[in-house]
Amino acid sequence: MLIGVPKEIKNHEYRIGMVPASVRELVQNGHDVIVEKDGGMGIGFSDQDYIAVGASIEAEAATIFAKADMIVKVKEPQAVERAMLREGQILFTYLHLAPDLPQTVDLVASKAVCIAYETVTDTHGGLPLLAPMSEVAGRMAIQAGAQTLEKSNQGSGMLLGGVPGVAPAKVVVIGGGMVGNNAAQMAVGLGADVTILDRNIDVLRSLNIQFGNTAKVIYSTADALESEVLAADLVIGAVLIPGAAAPKLVTKEHIKKMKAGSAIVDVAIDQGGCFETSHATTHQDPTYVVDEVVHYCVANMPGAVARTSTFALNNATLPYIIKLANQGYQAALQNDKGLLNGLNVIAGQLTCESVAIAHDMQFVAPETALANCV
Repeated sequence: MLIGVPKEIKNHEYRIGMVPASVRELVQNGHDVIVEKDGGMGIGFSDQDYIAVGASIEAEAATIFAKADMIVKVKEPQAVERAMLREGQILFTYLHLAPDLPQTVDLVASKAVCIAYETVTDTHGGLPLLAPMSEVAGRMAIQAGAQTLEKSNQGSGMLLGGVPGVAPAKVVVIGGGMVGNNAAQMAVGLGADVTILDRNIDVLRSLNIQFGNTAKVIYSTADALESEVLAADLVIGAVLIPGAAAPKLVTKEHIKKMKAGSAIVDVAIDQGGCFETSHATTHQDPTYVVDEVVHYCVANMPGAVARTSTFALNNATLPYIIKLANQGYQAALQNDKGLLNGLNVIAGQLTCESVAIAHDMQFVAPETALANCV
């Protein structure tokens, strides 16, 4: 199989779909890999590094999209990239379709085979390709939040951990999954006053054992959420419903009542965000203010630590890339139920039910859609 790795073109996105070590594994499995010129420069890899492990370099993304059997990316394809997809071509990347109707319509029209990292599952129902970026984003959320609270960024001017004689900032984390857990770890480590909200009793028990007296763990009722958010200096939105649009848990009314200079970091923004006042921002222009509350809603947060993120992501995606290349998409999807769960679009059909619900579009079960393509 010919695998294509284009350069990412989203704002301040320096990650790349495959590092040279991953390319070497594909080449050793008998496949060909083409990488766009300077695609790895953002994380310190030259074209020569890719050539040394057996890849070929192409000057333009258009050539890669025209030639490759499978496109491996990091972020969702932008409009110019979607226009280059073709029928039967495999696209393996993050998609986040639920809040993105234009992308959904374009991918369906392309008749490509679109497999989303974020909906691939493992044998335990976990999300193995979302997990590494969730870990990165959770940890980055506290770094971003700490900076957002600085006075020069229109925040209240609070130091997360305080100093002797001065109380620390109150950090509220909504959601105790992978993102929330990692955010809480960082906030606790910096000495903040941390509260984690979640509705899963098993998750709460696990968090209680993990954090002990270093963080408060509270069941997330509407009353508890409102009380904690209004008292917070920094709120981290870490809610995830796999494949679906994030629920808007923090309302405009909550934001109006929050303390002036407080901050929110909406890590769920890729799925539409869990604050009613959220809209996606970029690393170039990361924040805006609503009702004196500073909003940080960067849609590709891990791109800021591109080298760490790329390696972490490649560690997770490489076995699936090899499986798709060695077996072809039909056999790979038939033989791996978790990978089949990652199938969002195929042959002009939408196969992710939560995305279909979000856009009021027709849904075809992935098994049925795949059977029609064999």
